[in-house]
Amino acid sequence: MGELPINPIGRIIKNAGADRVGDDAKKALANFLEEYGDDISTKALLLAKHARRVTVLASDIEMAVKQIE
Repeated sequence: MGELPINPIGRIIKNAGADRVGDDAKKALANFLEEYGDDISTKALLLAKHARRVTVLASDIEMAVKQIE
């Protein structure tokens, strides 16, 4: 883990309305987003393979998100 940069994560939280954001909050959100992204990516890859493609498309990502919801 630790692939997402922390500063943009802080901006996401600030854009939601927070005046100040602790480093622990930034790291917690980054970890969650990375785990969620890994799950989506894995499902999207399976969808692409099922369609006999090696390229993951936006539609694969969208469908994977719907499966997770």
